[in-house]
Amino acid sequence: MSVIDELVTSNASYANAFQHGALPLPPARKVALVVCMDARIDPAKALGLKEGDAHVIRNAGGRFADALRSLAISQTLLGTEEVAFVHHTDCGMLTFTDASIREQLKKNKKVDADHIAFLPFNDLDESVRADLRAYRASSLVRQDIPVRGFVYDVKTGAVREVKA
Repeated sequence: MSVIDELVTSNASYANAFQHGALPLPPARKVALVVCMDARIDPAKALGLKEGDAHVIRNAGGRFADALRSLAISQTLLGTEEVAFVHHTDCGMLTFTDASIREQLKKNKKVDADHIAFLPFNDLDESVRADLRAYRASSLVRQDIPVRGFVYDVKTGAVREVKA
């Protein structure tokens, strides 16, 4: 059985016990989180969230550039009033450069990815600060709300704030 088949089978049990069908569309706690896609991070457990509490936007590195569209929708149509960026220790985005991944794609897949910014970084705290600056520079997102940045430690499960 494939992993996807296992997931679909697991969903049957989840659906049988599901009791959250009446949750409203906007997130109850009016917060949007931008979190790295790393499988070692469970934002709900790490931050004490329940279904329906928050918009959780995940991408490689938890980067603002990839989350902009979702944040604009979350704020404009669904009323979120706070944003937190959550990067993490031991992130894969620290292990490559745009040039190196483009070279690998060219070599292995025979494709040109020069037009894509993969958004790697070499300084974890600076990546958080860069996303906070990029957020503040965007006219598509709200500037009148709290926006904060954090680093999640994959070894301890703790978050620490990174000041802009």
